[in-house]
Amino acid sequence: MTKEIKTPNRLGPNPMIGQGLSRRDLLKSAGAVAALGAGLATGLVPARAKAASSLNFMCWEGYNGADIIVPFEKANDCTVSFDLIADSPGGFAKLAAGGYRDFDVVATDSPWVARMGPADLCDFIDQGEFQAEYDSFYDQFKAPFTPLEYEGKATGLPTRWGWVGPTVNTKFDKLETWSSYAPCFDPAYKDKICVLDWGDWPIMPMALYAGINPYKELDKAELEEIRKVLRALFKNTRAVVGDLSVAQKGLLDGSFRALIGGGTYCTSALRKDGHKEIMSIVPEPKNGLNQGIIWMEAAGLIKGSDNLDLAKKLVKRLVSPEVAVNLAWTEATCNLVPSKAAEDLFSAEQKDVLQMDYMWHAWDNSQFHDVAPNIDEMLEIWQQELAAAR
Repeated sequence: MTKEIKTPNRLGPNPMIGQGLSRRDLLKSAGAVAALGAGLATGLVPARAKAASSLNFMCWEGYNGADIIVPFEKANDCTVSFDLIADSPGGFAKLAAGGYRDFDVVATDSPWVARMGPADLCDFIDQGEFQAEYDSFYDQFKAPFTPLEYEGKATGLPTRWGWVGPTVNTKFDKLETWSSYAPCFDPAYKDKICVLDWGDWPIMPMALYAGINPYKELDKAELEEIRKVLRALFKNTRAVVGDLSVAQKGLLDGSFRALIGGGTYCTSALRKDGHKEIMSIVPEPKNGLNQGIIWMEAAGLIKGSDNLDLAKKLVKRLVSPEVAVNLAWTEATCNLVPSKAAEDLFSAEQKDVLQMDYMWHAWDNSQFHDVAPNIDEMLEIWQQELAAAR
């Protein structure tokens, strides 16, 4: 029987999980956001200041680091106030419910920055005005960058990224074994698998393994296939874990041979602490369908800012090479950045921790994460099958 472990998340907010809530309660689909937003209270932060010397910034923890913000405040004789995001859909819903009037800049998961375009919540990025920033990026992120475009206009700039695939302790297993998700269903691995209870993140890889692209509209037969693969996964799984620190401990001591549904976000803190035996990879394509998933964060300008020029300066700072290094290397987690100009600023140790020698292999063999059209149905299936597995 699958064991579900729920403990408080000690690592704090991040692009994939919230704080102190189960992922099923926390992560909402695009279809649910409108309903959520309608009930959100506004005014939780001071109304947007009229003075040109202040900015209100909605962001994940890490973007508010003193080494990032204090020099900006000093250089521009301004103050920056923060509203830290607990989950990206909730942050978007808050903006959509009218909260956009209280903010100038946002940094969140890229699908939600992209959705600011059709929701009329953003001030689009002018490519010419940000040409120097685009020029500093790796070619994969230069304009036109489709994942952040709406009707040919950029809704934001990429800031951090990584990949989702099996996370493995090479002291106990070989990476080659995980060139596929097949071990998740192998009786030899029964009770050796840990699945992270992080909303859609463990569902998407299982759909891909089943030969289904979860980022397109799915029919009933495809949803039923996802049900079957999740049912088989739970039968072979030792634990479904909501707390990353619990999952990491089990990975380190060999209780878990692999973590499913996390990828580099699970890897970085352990590798930073010297556990280089912990690695996240992406499986090889199966029947022409990439099996890895690229996640990304982005920063955008919010519609109607009274301090638009200052907001633009902040977004430019967030993607500048020197700040990119700081965003990549935080206390809780370490992540890749789109800035090629920043690459020479990383030490050899930092590059090793970030698995930079592997990043383009992961990129080329992955889907780009978006909010799936059928995420409501997939989350419901997940809950039903997990309940049955208990």
